Amino acid sequence: MSLTVLNLWKSFPTRNGDLSILRGAHLKMQAGDALAILGPSGSGKSTLLHILGTLDRPTDGEVRFHDQDPFALPEKELAHFRNRNIGFVFQDHYLLPQCSVLENVLIPSLAGVVENRAELEARARSLLEKVGLQERLEHRPAELSGGERQRVAIARALLFHPQLVLADEPTGNLDRRTAQAVGQLLLDLQQQEKTMLIVVTHSPELARTLPMQLEMIDGVLQPWKP
Repeated sequence: MSLTVLNLWKSFPTRNGDLSILRGAHLKMQAGDALAILGPSGSGKSTLLHILGTLDRPTDGEVRFHDQDPFALPEKELAHFRNRNIGFVFQDHYLLPQCSVLENVLIPSLAGVVENRAELEARARSLLEKVGLQERLEHRPAELSGGERQRVAIARALLFHPQLVLADEPTGNLDRRTAQAVGQLLLDLQQQEKTMLIVVTHSPELARTLPMQLEMIDGVLQPWKP
């Protein structure tokens, strides 16, 4: 599976005319690739991630997963495509406080009809074992540390064997030691799963752990020059 981004633009209307956030971004990735995107706040990193995650639409340009344009799908089919093919890890874990660890990992399966519920629960349990939380399945998020909550979020993102995992500042709320552990775990699982991984980060230390790095400058992806 591959991801291709061609001449991607995103503009927002303002009183003084359109404000361009992305200005012709290009990107190509293959299954198993892992990329860090750095850049200052407001440079367009999160905007790019939202478009790649099909949470927002580009003003112009193309996004293709292999040969498929997800934005050509009707909204209901697009939501299904997103649920099954794209995993998200955010700076804030967004776990449901009333649900157990296991239930939180299974939340993506609540969207639409799922026939293999038992297989998915086995998958969730396996992922939680991989992230070292096999003894915490029935705990609530409030009973976990920040690093443990982010591990649950990573397991949740991988539930459906996504083609692409998007991580927006996944270690931004963690102390340095925990951030290193969570960053390495994310990369290790990505390599095991052979999925594509894009991490937006302000951390050069995290970026260096990934095999590919780009920098967003004025809405354009360029080689990173640390």
